[in-house]
Amino acid sequence: MSESSSRHGEDTASAVPGSTRRTVVRRRGAATRMLDDAVAEEVPVAFVYNDAPFAVMMATPGDFVDFATGFSLSEGIVDSVDEVAVESVAQLVEGWEVRLRIPEARAAALERRRRSLSGRSGCGICGSELLEAAMRWPQPVGAGIAITDAALHAALHGLKAGQQLAGATGATHAATWADAHGTIVLLREDVGRHNALDKLVGAMARAGIDPQSGFAVATSRASYEMAMKAASAGIGLLAAVSAPTALAITLAERANLTLVGFAREDGYAVYSHPWRLGEAGSP
Repeated sequence: MSESSSRHGEDTASAVPGSTRRTVVRRRGAATRMLDDAVAEEVPVAFVYNDAPFAVMMATPGDFVDFATGFSLSEGIVDSVDEVAVESVAQLVEGWEVRLRIPEARAAALERRRRSLSGRSGCGICGSELLEAAMRWPQPVGAGIAITDAALHAALHGLKAGQQLAGATGATHAATWADAHGTIVLLREDVGRHNALDKLVGAMARAGIDPQSGFAVATSRASYEMAMKAASAGIGLLAAVSAPTALAITLAERANLTLVGFAREDGYAVYSHPWRLGEAGSP
């Protein structure tokens, strides 16, 4: 059993999807051991819209249809899941390619805002050529639902328990969708925090889940782009286990998004629209 797998309580007989096996020499004090360890995979993933390359992201292989669909929605390339079709997913020598088809009017708008992205671990605005391409202010989300502290704590517990890839490798983020009671409905993992959220958004859209019916929890910090993607998807509450940025708070305030940081078992901090948490404020 590898040290990382032993540490996370995983069976090393086979690698968890999204991971691979590598030999590592572990030194601790005077002791040296050679171990078979589970490590997260990271590959280039190219999105091609209407036969025109648009973005290359570094991501965990898997959930490609969810990823491409969620990226299309959270980046404002399309307004609804009905406007995007994933035509093919192919593994090439250099990485993976996802080819998508969107309405011609959307493709023309995409051409006007074309960006050359070379994302690192899902950095969705890295390489943006124009400021207006990097900064987007989504429309305010609907009122949605208010949840209790108990629901948030239940979702946090489910998030931790459901992270199989992180449990095996210690190297990935996760984003999860919980219902009003905090029961985990969907969970996606990726080396990139933005990618994990995009995969979740895509999975929700493909499953026909109303983004106003529950809330999202992410293992990362709440950066501007995480808040932007959540609001663009119509999610009313995003809870992150780490801190938000000032720009993320500003966007959340403008977008009617409840932004929660430092979401832990023993408490949390609400940075915008606290009324959606039952014990944190009032409607």
